[in-house]
Amino acid sequence: MTTATKGLEGIVAAETEMSFIDGAKGVLEYVGIAIDPLARHSTFEETVFLLWNKRLPQRDELAAFETELRSHYALNESVKAMIASMPTSAQPMHVIRTVVSALALEDPDPNNVSPAAVQAKGLRILAQAPAIVAAFDRSRRGLAPVEPDASLSFAANFLWMLNGEQPTDTMARAFDACMILHADHGLNASTFTCRVITSTLSDIYSAITGAIGALRGPLHGGANEGVMVTLNELPSVAAVDDFVHGKLQRKERIMGFGHRVYKAYDPRATYLKTLAKKLAQDTGNAELFEKSSRVEQIMEEAVAAKGIYPNVDFYSATTYHSIGLKLDLFTPMFALSRISGWTGHALEQLEANRLIRPKAEYVGPHDVPYVPINER
Repeated sequence: MTTATKGLEGIVAAETEMSFIDGAKGVLEYVGIAIDPLARHSTFEETVFLLWNKRLPQRDELAAFETELRSHYALNESVKAMIASMPTSAQPMHVIRTVVSALALEDPDPNNVSPAAVQAKGLRILAQAPAIVAAFDRSRRGLAPVEPDASLSFAANFLWMLNGEQPTDTMARAFDACMILHADHGLNASTFTCRVITSTLSDIYSAITGAIGALRGPLHGGANEGVMVTLNELPSVAAVDDFVHGKLQRKERIMGFGHRVYKAYDPRATYLKTLAKKLAQDTGNAELFEKSSRVEQIMEEAVAAKGIYPNVDFYSATTYHSIGLKLDLFTPMFALSRISGWTGHALEQLEANRLIRPKAEYVGPHDVPYVPINER
């Protein structure tokens, strides 16, 4: 008799060349390259090329990739109309999930799962997802959408479409780094969802739509919103000590600390902390960073010995707030980035595909008689 493994913990369900994680040592690599130098020196576009091609691009290859990505920034008029028709009370994650699914309706060959087609479709979804989020956010604020600017990078173009003004270099760089840091992370819940759907030979729109649905959950991508909620509860830096110690005494979770995989400092948080500090100072949010820093200091003194450290959500919350994002846009930012990872995993799954179909252990009764409805 087999025994079920709750949450599939410890089960190896796929092979990948995209990202390697050593949680005990705090290591994350994309195709063998440590995440910290990538975040410091690469760009999101270069990182996507790396994940999809398993190597860094040459200069002309990167330029061609950027040109192709930017050529798909703009949304079709029917998609714009769909976004404009959505209720302003809608949650952005529901919007992006719905509209990404609807992009299949604009594709004359949506079910093509050849590697070349999947990569091309994934590129278009990746290019247009920022416009979807930006257009909806402006619509619910009563503002007209801002057309994309193909002269701008992925990160800078999103901020341009969202705010209608050119972002500062610090803003664009910080957001670009966040996109790099969130691009891929092993066989997490949303990535597994993507690979399961892909394994049925369904289309890439369905696979990414399903992955967005998994990411929306508060135990996955929704965690960074919880960090900002916690920071907003703190009226000042002076209030941090009592607040955090009180939560620890009550054995309540401090959002943004601890990770199912990492038992050391999350390598994605290292450089992001530096960027968050500079961005907070540049945007008048220095006190927010100081509150974050003090929370980390107390947690380090109290629970770091237990392997509980800040994760990427902790400082991404400060970063996104300083950029000017509303709280419910935090998780969609995760999705914008992770579309790259999901597409890469779909491509890997299709290389040697086999339907993902694990077993379930039945724990119910047997030989139960059927009772006619008039005898119940």
